[in-house]
Amino acid sequence: MKFRFVFFSLASAAIAGSLVAIFYAWQPSIAPIVSEGPFDSALVRKGAQLALLGDCVTCHTADGGAAYAGGLAMPTPFGTIYSTNITPDPDTGIGHWSEQAFVRALRAGVDREGRHLYPAFPYDHFTLVSNEDARALYAFFMSRDPVKAAARPNELPFPINIRLVLAGWKLLFLRQDRFVPDPARDAKWNRGKYLVDGLGHCGACHSPRNLMGAEEKSRGFAGGEAEGWHAYALGASSHAAVPWDEASLAEYLANGFHAMHGVAKGPMANVLDNLAQVDRADVDSMAHYLASLADRRSEAPVEVAPNARAAAPSGPGKMPQAAGAQAATPAVAGDAGAAIYAAACASCHESARPLPLGGAALSRSSALTGESPTNLVNVVMQGLPAADGTARPIMPGFADVLSDSQLIDLVHFVRERFSGKQDWTDVATAIRAARSTREFARRSTANNAR
Repeated sequence: MKFRFVFFSLASAAIAGSLVAIFYAWQPSIAPIVSEGPFDSALVRKGAQLALLGDCVTCHTADGGAAYAGGLAMPTPFGTIYSTNITPDPDTGIGHWSEQAFVRALRAGVDREGRHLYPAFPYDHFTLVSNEDARALYAFFMSRDPVKAAARPNELPFPINIRLVLAGWKLLFLRQDRFVPDPARDAKWNRGKYLVDGLGHCGACHSPRNLMGAEEKSRGFAGGEAEGWHAYALGASSHAAVPWDEASLAEYLANGFHAMHGVAKGPMANVLDNLAQVDRADVDSMAHYLASLADRRSEAPVEVAPNARAAAPSGPGKMPQAAGAQAATPAVAGDAGAAIYAAACASCHESARPLPLGGAALSRSSALTGESPTNLVNVVMQGLPAADGTARPIMPGFADVLSDSQLIDLVHFVRERFSGKQDWTDVATAIRAARSTREFARRSTANNAR
């Protein structure tokens, strides 16, 4: 009798808990609209700027596809998620969405029909967006040309493919907070924090994530992973050889390049392409706030040589410096990485030529001094294409020239020679991941071309 009582008590509690969970997870649909608008032109222009600050076009545009029509394949540790169509097409986009439905999706991650959205859409940051900015974004997207483009089904395993599961994730990790200015800080700092933490969702890439894919807020800006690239730690956690200051951050965010820090690649390149088109005052505010994160820096600034030529060692057993603009550095006997560097890298990186024909100073590169080999591996494999109108570094890719073992030797060599830091232990893993990412991108491009 006692066993039966305990059994039925536990069963009743489980059923009640399940009902509460289902009640919490269930979200009502919002009635479709026929149309809204026309919208005030000033509001639409404001929304266009905000969309650039949020990098919206990058994620919601497939390679070769129409802007904002979705279809971009986004690899995650849990599977592949395809971005959705956010043009005002009534059948495949958001043409039937009211402003209420749009704002709910933006802040709560629930679409018009009541389905939970995956946090690849960073609504855990967009919850900070103000009512006025949300309204401007809605006006902008509803003013785009409608494009008929049905969303591709996500490729996710069970039970992640069941959207109700996301309600539990939100219960644990989603906080419905609005941005509150800090009265102890000036307007520029507060504007920068609002953009960085909210619409810019910088922490979504630059912070680590836990096993459930949630951003670790307690370790904000300590470095993270994004689409096969490492997003470097910022502020007090930065491993940059030359500490970032407000001026260098502003130049980098506005132009995608800074001589003391390098050129943006991977997802960050798209972010900065968009920031180059926004009001410079907003970019300066973001730089102002990000620079303040380094106020907690306790370690002394790293001493670095002004360029790679000065940083290179000399003496017995060391590699002598290149003498001329085209001179290659002789390799150290028996060192495979040194031989590859001498043949493929030294003539640019140890020349006296200015950018873009001369190589960047490796002693300053975060790709070598950073906490992960991922970005160095990616740059060596993919290269740096020429950029129109700017004196940014250019570099050929070596993915099809160097074998995995040769890449390993080269990466270990340049890390030891130029960074002055402990060698990485996961270079082989980074190379395998980079080749896998290249193959994923190739397949995605081929699928979009069909």
